[in-house]
Amino acid sequence: MVRRQLPDVHELAQLMRFKRPELNAKKRRLDAALTIYDLRRIAQRRTPKAAFDYTDGSAESEISLARARQAFEDVEFHPDILHPAENLDTSCQILGGTSALPFGIAPTGFTRLMQTEGEIAGASAAAAAGIPFTLSTLGTTSIEDVKAANPHGRNWFQLYVMRDREISYGLARRAAAAGFDTLMFTVDTPIAGARLRDKRNGFSIPPQLTLRTIVNAIPRPWWWIDFLTTPPLEFASLSSTGGTVGDLLDAAMDPTISYDDLKTIRELWPGKIVIKGVQNVEDSKRLIDLGVDGIVLSNHGGRQLDRAPVPFWLLPEVVREVGKDATVMIDTGIMNGADIVASVALGAKFTLVGRAYLYGLMAGGRQGVDKTIDILATQLRRTMRLLGVGSLEELKPSHVTQLTRLVPLSRAAKEAAEAAPTRRGATRSRAQAPSASKASAEDAGNPRRSTTSRSARA
Repeated sequence: MVRRQLPDVHELAQLMRFKRPELNAKKRRLDAALTIYDLRRIAQRRTPKAAFDYTDGSAESEISLARARQAFEDVEFHPDILHPAENLDTSCQILGGTSALPFGIAPTGFTRLMQTEGEIAGASAAAAAGIPFTLSTLGTTSIEDVKAANPHGRNWFQLYVMRDREISYGLARRAAAAGFDTLMFTVDTPIAGARLRDKRNGFSIPPQLTLRTIVNAIPRPWWWIDFLTTPPLEFASLSSTGGTVGDLLDAAMDPTISYDDLKTIRELWPGKIVIKGVQNVEDSKRLIDLGVDGIVLSNHGGRQLDRAPVPFWLLPEVVREVGKDATVMIDTGIMNGADIVASVALGAKFTLVGRAYLYGLMAGGRQGVDKTIDILATQLRRTMRLLGVGSLEELKPSHVTQLTRLVPLSRAAKEAAEAAPTRRGATRSRAQAPSASKASAEDAGNPRRSTTSRSARA
């Protein structure tokens, strides 16, 4: 029988300690955020719909972004047991310098529209964390002001080639003069992707007041107060504004960019040069052979070509073809520190986070960006310890299995379809289709089977 007694007042006092309430509303909401998705929910509550959707959305049906995030979720880790990782080292060497963590802040355009602190918050948070910050050509803070916010840290500059080449070349020269050590040449934006959320919201630069935006702003007065009482947005790369983001990009970008532009930029830039927006093995090999300092496997966060290749799926094959010593980086879809661990295990030297950074910025300005970095770093360290690895160098492909829900059509069936220009040929192709479909169906029913073939290729 259980023995009972009257409660001891002194024991009750020890057990019933009330937590002191947090009076700072920003700190209270950020302390409650445990994941990047938590920050996303806070950001959505605090930001007008048009500005939030510009960040959160992607192109057309948003399939590219959904697949990229799903690819990271469809990862199986394989820990090493009885292998303690007591002294954890998350630092890495990237593009001639050190980063305290294997991720940096990706370039994002129109950032002060998301939250008024904009790039200054991102650059100063990156400096505090010891990671690189990348300023976009379409940034809303000057090159010189970003350098002032991060005077001793690593600043990278992302470059678009504009129709007026001198604008692009002038920005590159200013970044070099300010001490930015790496140029990130983006090649996946000859024209703007179809950002349907922006069209539906009537999102424009600068924002235009309509009855809908006024109604949406009523519960978010702080955003409009910040927007209207801080210096106006300025875009060093745009000679005029007024229109949707797609309209501005189409007017500014040059769809004729080529390897000749890469040659010119390589000649004028004194530091490291990285090509961002690489989406196949052949381009990866050619760029590495040309002597670029690195490539970023990226589909622009799903914001350009919908149904584009998933960078995380492409990663093992590219690393195999260009060699493990080449600098291969990756972005798109990273929402958890475990995503970064999986990328490094499969051969990525570095990763970039864009939306995750902006969710933190919208949730709480500079402190929100600090929170983003802290969440990702905490998840990364915990995953490494659970895997039994003490440094990034210890991460290996054997630690990761890529499970996949999408099985490509067999090569034989694809070649048969391509070799069928006539109706008679098409009939033969259809006659072959059942066997190909059967094989695909068998693979689709067995994710381990499709994964094994993918891992073998990697």
